[in-house]
Amino acid sequence: MNRALNMQFKTWLESQKLKDTITNPNIEVGDYSYYSGYYHGKSFEDQAVRYLLGDQVTQEVWQSGVFGEVDKLIIGKFCSIASGATFMMAGNQGHRIDWISTFPFGNAFGDDVPSGFKRAGDTVIGNDVWIGSEAMIMPGVNIGNGAVIGSRSVITKDVAPYTVVVANNHVVKQRFTPEQVEMLTEMQWWDWSEQQLKQAMQLMCSGDVEQLYHYYLEYIKE
Repeated sequence: MNRALNMQFKTWLESQKLKDTITNPNIEVGDYSYYSGYYHGKSFEDQAVRYLLGDQVTQEVWQSGVFGEVDKLIIGKFCSIASGATFMMAGNQGHRIDWISTFPFGNAFGDDVPSGFKRAGDTVIGNDVWIGSEAMIMPGVNIGNGAVIGSRSVITKDVAPYTVVVANNHVVKQRFTPEQVEMLTEMQWWDWSEQQLKQAMQLMCSGDVEQLYHYYLEYIKE
């Protein structure tokens, strides 16, 4: 890539806070989530999101309402998305593998050609998810809170919270014990106020889930 043409990111140290850049009405993003796209040179929407109506090139047709509802891309808070990650949208894009041909024939072959399009459901990325460089998330996948997706992984199945996944849906490990995951799920620290998070930074930047839970019980839980 010609670095002189990279107008989105001046260095690989920079990132884009997604809420400040998203224009597609079919993308929802939580606070603090960011995209670090220096090595691919484009914004999150231009590089990472594929085939989602409502982007710059389909705004007019989307606003016409001819397509009705579409699957959305929903990303939670505090997510870290590396350069070149891809979110494939638009369901099966009209290709039916259960039909004799996967080709989307369309009206050129007659007015009674049935549509092969099938929605996959919203693609949902939880909170505090780390998605590695050039990972590909397929349509309709749900990735749980705290999950880690390795670089160049291809994710076609749902990912459980706090699970590390690489390659083709290969589970490497669970980040925490089931009891700790239960605590983290109850705490939902990503919904705490900025002040509450600041006071807990020493614990947040450690592996001591139990102590963070004690802080939650004492200062956060009503």
